[in-house]
Amino acid sequence: MGIPNSKGGKTLCYASHLRTGIRLFRPRRPDNKVLEVIDLTLCRGARPVLAGLHFAVAPSRCLQVLGANGSGKTTLLRALCGLLEIEGGTLRWKGSTVEPRSPEFQRDLVYLGHDPPLKGDLSVAENLRFAAVMRGVSRVRRGEAVSAALLAADASRFADRLARSLSAGQRRRVALALLCLAPAPIWLLDEPVTHLDATGLALVTRLIEGHLQGGGLVIAATHQDLGLPSQARDELVLSRRAA
Repeated sequence: MGIPNSKGGKTLCYASHLRTGIRLFRPRRPDNKVLEVIDLTLCRGARPVLAGLHFAVAPSRCLQVLGANGSGKTTLLRALCGLLEIEGGTLRWKGSTVEPRSPEFQRDLVYLGHDPPLKGDLSVAENLRFAAVMRGVSRVRRGEAVSAALLAADASRFADRLARSLSAGQRRRVALALLCLAPAPIWLLDEPVTHLDATGLALVTRLIEGHLQGGGLVIAATHQDLGLPSQARDELVLSRRAA
């Protein structure tokens, strides 16, 4: 169940100190490419941050995770991509229970964190080529994939610059290029428009819309409106855990 928001989508309100979560919907076919979180519990150190969280995200939809600092937005994304341990609950993908760190699940997702993992002594293009190797892009397609990713993120003009010399906004564009390197149905985005101007925000919107139109899904933690149409967007609102 959701509350209609001002853009016509649904807003799910979740207080992280409650044991009861909210499920967006129940997938009808087990073979759907649906990402479902069931009764999720996450901790920061010994302190529970989220408990009893339920939601599901279908193909061609973006779930925007909202909430104040400390409410668990980044913690949720880092757990889903396998960087943090899940204390309790179940993650289901394509109708089957999965472990976030399993190679099969990792192949199906891309995580964009606060700062992209760039090697400062390599150029932007070299960083992307290295990432393409790690993503399993074939040697014959590697150059084409890097060029296409740079073009998609409007980063071609500084492709030969060392990563350590980039501005914060340029680093964010390289992070967006990393999203485009190889197809992955799940995008996990943590503050994707940080350090970007209005042109950069419009770029992020276009990239997400293109991903959704191709059948992908997005979970994005952000304080800003991503400008997505209501038919493609829902909201999950997290609140700080009561002391």
